Amino acid sequence: MSITILGIESSCDDTSAAVLRDGKILSNYVANQEAHRLYGGVVPEVASRAHQKNIIPVVDLALKMAGVNKKDIDAIAFTRGPGLMGSLIVGVSFAKAYALSLGIPLIEVNHMQAHVLAHFAEAPKPQFPFLCLTVSGGHTQIVLARDHLDMEILGQTLDDAAGEAFDKTGKLLGLDYPAGPVIDQLAQHGRPVFDFPEPQIPELNFSFSGLKTSILYFLQKKKKENPDFIEENKADICASVQSRIVSILINKISQAAETTGIRDIAIAGGVSANSGLRAALEKTGKEKGWNTFIPKFEYCTDNAAMIAVTGYYKYQKEEFVGQEVAPVARWRV
Repeated sequence: MSITILGIESSCDDTSAAVLRDGKILSNYVANQEAHRLYGGVVPEVASRAHQKNIIPVVDLALKMAGVNKKDIDAIAFTRGPGLMGSLIVGVSFAKAYALSLGIPLIEVNHMQAHVLAHFAEAPKPQFPFLCLTVSGGHTQIVLARDHLDMEILGQTLDDAAGEAFDKTGKLLGLDYPAGPVIDQLAQHGRPVFDFPEPQIPELNFSFSGLKTSILYFLQKKKKENPDFIEENKADICASVQSRIVSILINKISQAAETTGIRDIAIAGGVSANSGLRAALEKTGKEKGWNTFIPKFEYCTDNAAMIAVTGYYKYQKEEFVGQEVAPVARWRV
């Protein structure tokens, strides 16, 4: 029997809807919120109001792009958490109302689990078990995936996420938000000539707060010596910061691969779009004999395709929820 899933994602500042049929993505539409650039970061109230404005046209467009009638949908998968509560409320409320009106099941999805399963939106797909380095603005984790719905966090950040380190550096350099892609672009024209310390964190965990502090003190010192230091060295600063963040991530996933003996290694999350990280994973993978998996850019950032994919596997196991379901800001895999 054919299975058609409508996926809805609204965990932060992107409103997204996707349609999946029998494991194949038919559409994946994302509406971004440009207003946050004015504030240098995501403003929760602005984000939730934008979701209210976007959710209906985004879902309508995703259905039209897929050539699917709403009556053909078998279930609605939605992001229950983790994320910004105001943003989640919009997506969850819409999913509940839409499912109730159509008389179809609801499927709750963990946003971080969905990032891992983004690798199953298109081929090539990793084989189980595999390790996934999931890196975003709010999370940095190493996840052991034993099956589509059987995952374990082997390590995670003890404070700040890698994406936060990129964004904080961007603010210090006077870059537009989001700073990650801008730093990536500038880094390609610079050299990693400035040495920032690599935190010595036990086991497979991460910490980026110390790195952010060292970058701050470094720039303050250099600006006292030369007020034009940042402008004269911006590309090299970006290359140096990016090189250190990437080395931290690669060293930890290498340690995880050695500890577990797993050779299928994947990356996911918004920071997995970083060209330096992608190149480093491929290079390390060739050296160590890994099978590496890097998602398309459209499946790296927040998107509903990964929500629909997760919903597809949960549908097959009849893992449905009722109308009493509520969003959660924090939710472990």
